Amino acid sequence: MDVNIRMLPEAVAIDRLENKQQVLEQISKCFAEIYGLDSADVLDGLEQRESLGSTGFGRGIAIPHCRSANVRRPTLALLKLEQPVDFGAADAVPVSLFFGLVSPENAGATHLHALAAISRFARDEAMLQSLIDAPDGEAMFAVLTNQFLRDAA
Repeated sequence: MDVNIRMLPEAVAIDRLENKQQVLEQISKCFAEIYGLDSADVLDGLEQRESLGSTGFGRGIAIPHCRSANVRRPTLALLKLEQPVDFGAADAVPVSLFFGLVSPENAGATHLHALAAISRFARDEAMLQSLIDAPDGEAMFAVLTNQFLRDAA
């Protein structure tokens, strides 16, 4: 992978949420608790981006993302839902995997490269199935880090 994405094991979780707003709130809370960002600022950024159009990637995946002056490199959180929710994806498939991304405020190309790396990962059927089958956050983190390390080689 050509982008240095920050990801901590604690930022990977499985949850049960009911709707898009709860997902955005949970992702924002994760960024606050794990990476020390302001939850309200992240939520505002995610909501502003979603107001431009859903970040529902398709096939049950979404990449809610925003920018912040409080990160030095793209920072990732992963949320898997026990039951998918409507996220307004273009293919109308409910979403169960959310790759939350916060990038530096002025990191235009870096942000796009991070989105592209996540997108490539999300299109890999075997990796996607591994995430879906993972029993907990620790196993999901292992799938992600193994794939990203392999991409970097």
